[in-house]
Amino acid sequence: MPHDPATITDPDDPRVADFRDLKAGDRRPGTERGTGPVIVEGVPAVQRLLASPYRVRAVLGVPGRVAALDLPEGVAAYEADTWVLSEVIGFRLTRGVLASADRRPAADLGALLAGPDPAAPRRLAVLEGLNDAENLGSIARSAVALGVDGLLLDPRCADPLYRRSVRVSMGHVLALPFAVLTDWPAGLDRLHDAGYLTVALTPAADAVDLAEVDPRAHPRTAVLLGAEGPGLTPQAQRAARVRARIPMRAGVDSLGVAAAAAVAFATLR
Repeated sequence: MPHDPATITDPDDPRVADFRDLKAGDRRPGTERGTGPVIVEGVPAVQRLLASPYRVRAVLGVPGRVAALDLPEGVAAYEADTWVLSEVIGFRLTRGVLASADRRPAADLGALLAGPDPAAPRRLAVLEGLNDAENLGSIARSAVALGVDGLLLDPRCADPLYRRSVRVSMGHVLALPFAVLTDWPAGLDRLHDAGYLTVALTPAADAVDLAEVDPRAHPRTAVLLGAEGPGLTPQAQRAARVRARIPMRAGVDSLGVAAAAAVAFATLR
């Protein structure tokens, strides 16, 4: 049953503490990385949050926007005018509504590699040193759209549940299980043992054309992507089974990592 949101008139109201000063980050000073609540912006993304396994803590937005979400009972709902909302979060919100949710732990690596059906085709995206939250969010959005089943992150990657990552993903990252390969890049052998062909993307001239990697011959594939600029380290490329490049017009040496990811996901679909 939907319920009416309470009105917030004081920016210091403790009921909206989850949303305070988001410009400074999702977590409070002195707390560990990846420990704050998940913050979701915009009606479509909040609707995806409500359909996800994440437990919603609170929703805050401008009048009318929160009520339109048809929130279930038990979800704390608040509304505030634009100026109070801006004072709470630290910037002018254009999407009209935010939600906070409890974090979920990273997936068990073995379970993520196997999937619900260990015999079924499966694709993963593996990210190395990708510390730009917005690039990570864009990759997550493409991954969900193009049938990638999960993310694997090296220990240096950005937090996939950071507000900017969730925002750029339009909330789709909440539907994508992720795990951390703490032993990097040696941990890629866990993928090989589980039957994955690991494909390292690189613009290097001696890499094979990505179109030559036949997804029908390799029903389990994992695409490795490096950070914008430096790309994958030589160590990660050596640990992968295949080094592949996206063919491009002469004079263009590479794509941004988010665009390259989308091309690779579509090519290996």
